[in-house]
Amino acid sequence: MDEKLIKKEPLGNGFFVYVSPLHTFGTDAVLLADFAAARKNDRLVDLGTGCGIIPFLILRNGCLSSAVGVDISIEATELAQRTESELKTGKFTVLNADLNTLKGRIEFGCYTLVTCNPPYKAPGAGLKNPDSIKAAARHETECTLRDIIEVSSKLLQTSGRLCICHRPERLAELFSLMREYKLEPKRLRLVCQRDGTEPWLVLAEGRKCGNTGMRIEPPLYIEKNGGLSDEMIRIYGAYKEAYL
Repeated sequence: MDEKLIKKEPLGNGFFVYVSPLHTFGTDAVLLADFAAARKNDRLVDLGTGCGIIPFLILRNGCLSSAVGVDISIEATELAQRTESELKTGKFTVLNADLNTLKGRIEFGCYTLVTCNPPYKAPGAGLKNPDSIKAAARHETECTLRDIIEVSSKLLQTSGRLCICHRPERLAELFSLMREYKLEPKRLRLVCQRDGTEPWLVLAEGRKCGNTGMRIEPPLYIEKNGGLSDEMIRIYGAYKEAYL
């Protein structure tokens, strides 16, 4: 990895992550970290962790007793490990692995929280980037939505939570797969750019062996009156303050 292309992205409160052009993060990851509403005693697995942005955002806020980031890309896991080596949280470990081969490499049935910001496009949907790393980030070339839901169910203990973001057009498929693997949909939030626009992202939570009954939260608007909404200012919080 070219050292000249790696940079330290500040997250506020003394936290940061190392990123590269191929392993960076967007608004959806920041929103998912907030939506997960992690607690101090949560044990997290972040599937497709990339540079580790979701675990480090949550750790920045003083939550989690432990966190494991899993990614198939060695370059991504090297970035995440580099961040942990400097931050020394003592709570984050990273695993370079295909999520379909986790059996025997990570304990099943003992985690309280799984997060995943997955590839949004199904195989064969839209034009695929010729760069394999970019393609894997956007298309289900290395794993499918079914794979993600299945392994999440195996990782979680009873009442453990999967928090995932996806595109609205795949919401029915997402909920169907959750129920197939005993992850009862419990919480849903739609994300819109501004009032009057259709949602571009869904944030969803499923609970392992949970009772039926789902709460639909008010829509989250990114913009209001030509600027960031009050809620987005709260969510960005220390991350944006790091640049002031």
